[in-house]
Amino acid sequence: MSGERAALILTERPDWHTPRLVRAIEARGLACRCVSPRRCGIAVGYTATGLLIPGFEDALPAGVFVRAVGQGSFEQVTLRLGVLHALRHLGVPVHNDARAIERCVDKSMTSFLLGRAGLPTPPALAVQEAEPARRIIDHAPGQVLKPLFGAQGRGLQRLDGPGALPDAEPVAGVYYLQPFIPPRNEGAWQDRRVFVVGGRAVAAMTRHGRSWITNVHQGADCEAAPDDDEAAGLAVRAAAVVGASYAGVDLIQDRAGHWLVLEINSMPAWQGLQRVSAVNIADALAADFVERVGA
Repeated sequence: MSGERAALILTERPDWHTPRLVRAIEARGLACRCVSPRRCGIAVGYTATGLLIPGFEDALPAGVFVRAVGQGSFEQVTLRLGVLHALRHLGVPVHNDARAIERCVDKSMTSFLLGRAGLPTPPALAVQEAEPARRIIDHAPGQVLKPLFGAQGRGLQRLDGPGALPDAEPVAGVYYLQPFIPPRNEGAWQDRRVFVVGGRAVAAMTRHGRSWITNVHQGADCEAAPDDDEAAGLAVRAAAVVGASYAGVDLIQDRAGHWLVLEINSMPAWQGLQRVSAVNIADALAADFVERVGA
C-alpha cells in the first residue's frame, strides 16, 4: 500500500460495525484497508508473500481483524481459513485467528473444549446417524437440536420425543443436541451475552426473549448487565479455552441459579449490546488490536 503500514479488515460488506471499528483503529494511528475474504487466496510463486490479498501484493498487513469469513461452499470457506492460517504462520497478528474461528463455528468442538476444561456447560451430543440421537431423546426428552454451524437463533428446534427428530438432510447430516435449560423463573426467558476483549469482560447484557430463543435478531429486549460478576468471569475463561482474542459468550442460568456457557461467537456483532452499554465497544476492540499489532 505505497509503503504505508496498514491493517487488513476482512469484511463482507460495510455493515454497521466495520466503519466504527475502522475509525477507532485509525484514530490510534494505524491505517486500515477493508477487503472481502472472497478476494483473498493463495499465490505461491506469484507474490512475495505467497498470498493474494488486494492492496497487500508486496508486503504483509500489520495485522488482520476478522469481521467476517462469509458464506460459501465448503471449499471456499476452507480456502479463506487457509489464508488466515497462512497469515498467522507468517507472523501476522490475526484477531481472531483461524484456530479460534474453527473452534467456535463448530459448536460441538466448543462443547468439547469447554467440557475438557471443566467449565460448566450443558451436555452435548454430535452424531452423524439418527439412531444415537433418538436414544438420547428417548432417555432424556426435551432436547434442543441446533445447527452445527449457525447463528442468531436460526434453525433451533425443541424435540419432545424421538419421533420429532428430522431427517438428515435439513441438518446437513449432523445431529447436535443439548438438553433444554428451563428458565430460572417460569416464563422469564432470558440469557446473558458477555463481550470479552483481550482477556477481560468489557460489556454485558441480559437478553429478554419473547420465547425460549433469546436472540436480538429474534426480537429479544436488552438491558445492561454487570461485567464483573460470576458470569463475566466464566465468559473470560471460556474465551481463553478456545483461544479467542475477542468473543461474544452466551450463558444461561439453570433452575438452581448456576451459570452455564452455551456458545462462544468468534465474530460477534455488538450493535444491540452497544445500545445498552456505556463502553465504546469498537474502541475497546481497537485498543486491544493495535496493542497486539505493536507487540
